[in-house]
Parts: sequence; structure tokens; C-alpha cells
Amino acid sequence: MRLNVNIDHVATVRQARRHIEPSVAMAAMICELAGADGITIHLRGDRRHIQDGDVRLLRQMVTTFLNVEMAATDEMVQIAREVKPDKVTLVPENPGEITTEGGLDVVKGGRELARAVERLTEAGIRVSLFIDPVADQIEAARATGAQEIEICTAVYADYTTPPSPFFRRAIPYDPARGQQECERIREAARRARSLGLSVAAGHGLTYRNVRAIAAIDEIEELNIGHNIIARAVLVGLERAVREMVELIRRVR
Repeated sequence: MRLNVNIDHVATVRQARRHIEPSVAMAAMICELAGADGITIHLRGDRRHIQDGDVRLLRQMVTTFLNVEMAATDEMVQIAREVKPDKVTLVPENPGEITTEGGLDVVKGGRELARAVERLTEAGIRVSLFIDPVADQIEAARATGAQEIEICTAVYADYTTPPSPFFRRAIPYDPARGQQECERIREAARRARSLGLSVAAGHGLTYRNVRAIAAIDEIEELNIGHNIIARAVLVGLERAVREMVELIRRVR
């Protein structure tokens, strides 16, 4: 089981002041030294956190694995073809969203996605599609020519995250429903592997709920960001990464 640490929110803090600190590059180095298998960043169209320069700098500095999340737009595909990260994960983007709200609709947008996959693959870049754990979406993802899917774990995460007085959620805390969603993710991972796709997973995973997902044999990689960075504010980034690495590797 590999862990890619998403460091978007290090850039979020930096952009709050339009300053040079905290350093995204330094954060990536600390994550690697702490045992992360790779670094994930999301270059959004609105550039709310990660900037173009970050992508180029991290391509030079990351020694493990660089996964860049992006929308399947001509602008983003061209940037990826120039920078050549190890992997591009194509994700949906909606104006005004706080974070990614779910998986791609590959069934509906398969033709556009296939074109993006082809252009990225031509440049020697591995391509993953971020999708919900739905059979039709898995079949459609395979048809695009992508080598991998990343299963969106947002619904599972909502069901397994305790309630908070600070915000209201559309999905209530319900561990039993969370277990059902975990089984749905497991079946989706098995289906994808049977079709020859590699499987990653992520979105909303925390120190509290990650183990059940990490225990799914077909999932090879997890992408986790917000919860690690949130803990890093309290205990430091190196310790936060090491704790997550130990949690997911203790399962197998």
C-alpha cells in the first residue's frame, strides 16, 4: 500500500498572505523523508492554492512520485505535457466548490476524457480517472484508455466522520452505513482490477477511518491530504505523515 500525501493546503496557508511561506517544496521534502511514497497536488483552474510554478518546481524536486490532479481542459493537459509528472489524475471541478464534490461522470463525458487521456499518454504520463464506486463508471473509465482509477471515498468518509458543532453535513454520521459503503468500494476495486485497471482511493480519509479502506487488497495507493495537514498543524508534518504511514501499513 502506497501513500501519496496531498500538500495543497500548505499552499492554501501560503496563498492566504500571498507570501513565500510555508514552502510547498520544503513540505514535499519532509513528507518524503517521513516515508511518503509520493506527493499529490491539485492544480485548479482558479489557482486557489497550488500555482503553476509549484508544479514545475516540484517536478524538479520530488524524488519519489509526483501525482498532479487537474481538470481535463486543454490548458491543464498542455501544462502536464510540458511538466511531465509521473501521473495525472483527472478530476471534476465545479465553480465555487470548497473541495472536489464527487467523481467524474465518465459515462457522459467519456469522449472528452478519452481525448485528454490520449494526449497525456502520448507524452509518457500515466493517467488515472477519479470516479465514484459505480460499475458503469468503471467500465467507461476503462474505455477511455486510462491505466488507473482512483475511487472517491467521500461518501464513506462522511458516514464515518463524527459530527461536529461547527458545520452541517448532508450525510449524517452512521458507521453502519459507512461499512456498507466500504463494501461498495471493495466491490468496485475488484471490478476495476478484473478489467486490468490499477486502483487508488482517496477523499476525506482520516486517521480514524483509513484502516478499513487500506485493508482492501485491490487498492494499491491512497491519496490523503487535508487530515494529514490538519494534524501537522498540531504535531508537525513529519510526525503526521509517519503516523499515517504506520496506520495504513499495519493493516497488511
